[in-house]
Amino acid sequence: MGYTKDQLLQRLQELQIDFVRHDHPVVLTVEEQAKYVGHLEGGLSKNLFLKDKKSRYYVVSALAATYVDLKVLSVRLGLGKGGLRMAPVGGLEEILQVPLGCVTPFALVNDSARNATLLLDQGFKTQKCCYFHPLSNDVTISLSTGDLDKFLISIGKDPSYVDFEANPKVGKDQPPDLASLVTSVTPILIDQPENTATAKPSTSNDVPTENKPKVTAGKTSSSKQSNNVPNVKEKSKNAVQPSINGADVRKFVDEIIDKASSLVLSEINEKSTEQQGEQLASSVSSALRKRLSLDLESLAMMFKNTAVTQGFLMGTQAQSGRNCPP
Repeated sequence: MGYTKDQLLQRLQELQIDFVRHDHPVVLTVEEQAKYVGHLEGGLSKNLFLKDKKSRYYVVSALAATYVDLKVLSVRLGLGKGGLRMAPVGGLEEILQVPLGCVTPFALVNDSARNATLLLDQGFKTQKCCYFHPLSNDVTISLSTGDLDKFLISIGKDPSYVDFEANPKVGKDQPPDLASLVTSVTPILIDQPENTATAKPSTSNDVPTENKPKVTAGKTSSSKQSNNVPNVKEKSKNAVQPSINGADVRKFVDEIIDKASSLVLSEINEKSTEQQGEQLASSVSSALRKRLSLDLESLAMMFKNTAVTQGFLMGTQAQSGRNCPP
C-alpha cells in the first residue's frame, strides 16, 4: 500500500517544508489544472512516467512549456534513439503506486519507486514556486525548488536538474552526458495472473526449473530401462521446446503484447508529451492488451502443442528406424 495524499502532506509538514494547498476537481491534463492554478505565480509541471528496454523506470518532471524530445533524451541517457517509451499502466500501479494523472516527483516517496530515475527540468529553478499533485489529482500544491530538494534528499534521492531542450552531440569522443544519472537497479514486479500491463523483468530464473529435472530423468531412465522409446519422447519434447511450456505461455504472450503496445505508445508519445498524451497512451496500451491477450495465448498454445507433437513423431520414427533389422 503506497502513501496517501494526507500521509504525504503530513510528511512535508514534519520536514518543515512550506507549501500552499489548492483543492480543485479531479484533473487529468495540465490544461485542466491551469484553470484552477494557472493564474497564480509560478510554473505548472508536466510529468511523464517512462520505461527503457531493460525495464528500468524514469520520472521526467518538466515545466509545462518545456519541450521534451524523448528520442534526444534517450540518446543522452545512453539508451539509443528508441530506448525510452511510455511505461505501461501496470508499472504505474506497481512502481509509483498512483493512478493515471498523478505522476509527480512525490511518488518516489514509495519504497517501490526508490530505484526509478528522476529527471527534473532546470527551468524549475527560474520559478518562484512550482506546482505538483501530491499523489492525488484533486489537489495541487506549490513549493520552491529548495523545498522540493529537501523532500527528495529526505527519501535518499539526489535531485538532478536537466536542460531538456539541449541536444548535445553524442559520439565516440562525446559520451552521453546524462548516462551517469541512470539507476542501474531494475525493480522486480509482483507477477499478476490476468491483464497485467507490465512484463516481468527478464532474469535467468525465467527459464522454468522443471525443464532441468526432465533432462536428468531422461538420462537416468535410459541407463536403467531396456525400453528407450519413452526416453526419445522426453528428449524430443525438450529439444523442440525453446523456452515456452504450459506455464510460460502467459509470459510469452505478455512479452509479445508489451512489444506491440510499446510501438503504439512511442508513436503516440511523438505527437504529445503532455499529461494528455500520457493518458491516451496508457489507455491505448490497456485496450490493446485486453483485446489481443486471449487470441495470442491460444495461438501460442497451439504452436507449442504442434511443435511438441512433431518432435515426438520425428523422434519415434527415428527410433523405429534404428530398431529395424538391417
